Amino acid sequence: MLVHPQFDPVALHLGPLAIRWYGLMYLAAFALFLGLGRYRMHARPDLGWHRRELDDLLFFGVLGVVLGGRLGYIVFYKAAYYLQHPLEIFAVWQGGMSFHGGFLGVLVAVWLFARKSGKSWLAVTDFIAPLVPLGLGAGRIGNFINGELWGRPTGVSWGMIFPQAGDGIARHPSQLYQFALEGLALFVLLWWFSARPRPAGAVSGLFLTGYGSFRFLAEFAREPDNFLGLLSLGLSMGQWLSLPMIVAGVAMMRWSYLRR
Repeated sequence: MLVHPQFDPVALHLGPLAIRWYGLMYLAAFALFLGLGRYRMHARPDLGWHRRELDDLLFFGVLGVVLGGRLGYIVFYKAAYYLQHPLEIFAVWQGGMSFHGGFLGVLVAVWLFARKSGKSWLAVTDFIAPLVPLGLGAGRIGNFINGELWGRPTGVSWGMIFPQAGDGIARHPSQLYQFALEGLALFVLLWWFSARPRPAGAVSGLFLTGYGSFRFLAEFAREPDNFLGLLSLGLSMGQWLSLPMIVAGVAMMRWSYLRR
């Protein structure tokens, strides 16, 4: 039986300033995006990207992730609560971010960047899709360090007790499952697929299909949010939000290849 190591969520104390591991994971995600983007830019000069454009895109993307992630959590998961406590919307230090909200925020940010740069929206989404998964994986490592978003009870030999759950029950380390699927596996798939020219929208479609499918599967091992539980058909909110991504991704890939 394994027990969660109970890492200190604060990585570094600088007087009154506390630097948290989860914040460092966000910084790691942005750094990975920038580093992989520069490599992809030089490896695929036919895509027509320049360093300054990548820097501008990162700026727009950070705004989209943070604002969209927070608003998505509020709307998708705890709308009633925040309607009663509106000032807590700004209490971001208490946690509460949604991938699906961040994803929508990034789509809006990409649209703004595409208008500014004169690039097509699909050209931008196809370029950034392979740069995203490792950053998502970094976020899941942050969840594991914090001992949050633990999995459902299990009897497998690698089951882990999360003291934060308060029940002493062995659970799936679902944060690590998501790191492996949404982070590493999705990165390898997209990096391989995007290494050669593809029809416009194909890489973006594969990202939607891949992430939605991996997230849908991982949710079977992840404990649903206690304030929501399982919804209709025994699916979690994360699964219901992932289904439209899968459908849209398959449709986009089909459209992309038929249009070619």
